Amino acid sequence: MSDQAVISEFFEGPERDACEKFTQTGLYIFDVEDRAALDGIQRKLSEGAAQFLGVSDPLPPIEFLNNIHRWVDVDDLNELRLFLINDLNGEEWLRSSYYALGRTALETLVGNELAMQRRVNLSIQLPGDDSSLLPLHADVWSGNSPFEVVLWTPLVDCYGTKTMFFLPPEPNTAAEIRMHEFRDVSAEELYRTVEPDLEWVDIAYGQAMVFTQNQMHGNRVNREAETRWSINCRFKSLFSPYAGKRLGEFFEPITIRPATRLGMNYQLPQGFDE
Repeated sequence: MSDQAVISEFFEGPERDACEKFTQTGLYIFDVEDRAALDGIQRKLSEGAAQFLGVSDPLPPIEFLNNIHRWVDVDDLNELRLFLINDLNGEEWLRSSYYALGRTALETLVGNELAMQRRVNLSIQLPGDDSSLLPLHADVWSGNSPFEVVLWTPLVDCYGTKTMFFLPPEPNTAAEIRMHEFRDVSAEELYRTVEPDLEWVDIAYGQAMVFTQNQMHGNRVNREAETRWSINCRFKSLFSPYAGKRLGEFFEPITIRPATRLGMNYQLPQGFDE
């Protein structure tokens, strides 16, 4: 039975639509489920950046983040980013709030017994900055399980070169078949080969995206007038195969169901062979 037949037979309505879109494209964009949680994360980062930079009266969060390049230059950017990552991940509410942004999408596309990356990542890309680039890659090439997905959430409107690019399934498969031809060349040459097929993901604040990291993606120099801010975190089905990123080290269980807990704790009666 084909994947499409399974989707058609066992999923209905919006769930079926989401599954079909994700299967066909490798990504799924949706409105976040908990806007208050997203606003809280954005506000936390804005306040943290103002504290780090000594800005006493910042603009409203989205304006401040969009224009952070007025207060920080490229040389100090990584120090700011690391400060904010540690500050944000120090909040007990962060991981449950981040999961709440895409709970239904994750349950629909991945499963309802999930493992979540232990730390949420942050990306900041100033206009014209070539030091914060993520070259064309697929995470599965470097120790990630092909069963993982990324929940990627912008903290400002992301468009044009102020966003990430993604290679759709068909050209991605065609490029991977030829991958051995690129073993002695740079990622930039591979990028130029697939560039005509890349899709740039326009996504507004208030939306989020689940994408498979089995397909090539990355970013380029931000040529827009505003700074890009986005956060991301990996999720996978708890019982699907792991690769280099292991459960208990990189991932942590978050939604173990009662029947699973009972099954894991059950022991058959003993002593019959004594």
